[in-house]
Amino acid sequence: MGSLPELEVLILRNNSLIGKLPVSLRNCTKLFMLDLGDNRLSGPIPYWLGQQLKMLSLRRNRFSGSLPLNLCYLTKLQLLDLSENNLSGRIFKCIKNFSAMSQNDPSNIFGGTIFNAQNPGFASTIGYSGFDLIALLMWKGAERQFKNNKLILRSIDLSSNQLTGGIPEEIGNLTALVSLNLSSNNLTGKITSKIGKLTLLEFLDLSINHFSGLIPPSLAQIDRLSMLNLSDNNLSGRIPIGTQLQSFDVSSYEGNADLCGKPLDKICPGDEEVAHQKPETHKESSHEDKKPLYLSVALGFITGFWGLWGSLFLIRHWRHKYVLFLDNIIDTM
Repeated sequence: MGSLPELEVLILRNNSLIGKLPVSLRNCTKLFMLDLGDNRLSGPIPYWLGQQLKMLSLRRNRFSGSLPLNLCYLTKLQLLDLSENNLSGRIFKCIKNFSAMSQNDPSNIFGGTIFNAQNPGFASTIGYSGFDLIALLMWKGAERQFKNNKLILRSIDLSSNQLTGGIPEEIGNLTALVSLNLSSNNLTGKITSKIGKLTLLEFLDLSINHFSGLIPPSLAQIDRLSMLNLSDNNLSGRIPIGTQLQSFDVSSYEGNADLCGKPLDKICPGDEEVAHQKPETHKESSHEDKKPLYLSVALGFITGFWGLWGSLFLIRHWRHKYVLFLDNIIDTM
């Protein structure tokens, strides 16, 4: 493989490959898509990965050790999937260097010439009508098929590892990120409020960790969020009030014993007392508000009634006119 310096895409997923990645792959300096998922590769993630990589998937392997700092130099990276390995250590702060994830650029992940595994010897520029490159990738927590130049990916998946520490605040720099999955690790601390800066985020999974403290209110500012999972942590306090967070299913929050508020059935401290007081306050205020209405109706009735009949009773001339008026009406009818 190392003798193919023009190679740009390499997909060897879903095989039974074992051992470490050969160092000779460092000669493939133009490689921008590397998918080695669903194998049995082991050892640390290589430090020599090419800086041109836009998509890197090593999911479902046996890679171990900490996240290599050389990943910080992959500034063009749009999709990073290292899920379901044995990786440990902390999430590096230099994650902010993923500049392709901080720019809302609709360009796709592919470009240039690609080797067609279905037709060896045939290479074509992406967009050629007779060429199909199909990639099966994890996207928003599910496997999806992507074809050709329609790939617009901004995703990080580090789930199902043994990562520790917290979410670095530098995550807030990745403003173009659409999918973030850090579930099933040993992450601790509070969920950083900087996560509210990811306004394009559609999928967020932080479940099965050891996060504590409050859910940051900034999370309610992400309007595009369609899938959220914060279950099985140590979160506490009230779920921030906002249409977005209250619209998710109860399962998104279960497993956090000290969480309260909608959509959970658990009422937050103080809300129960307010709920009991509201009907009484409303009843009393509504009764007091109607007193002036009752008084004005009574005065109006008395004034109108005695204004007419009192005048007829006291003024004889008016009384005779009224009787003649009634007689004329009866005669007319």
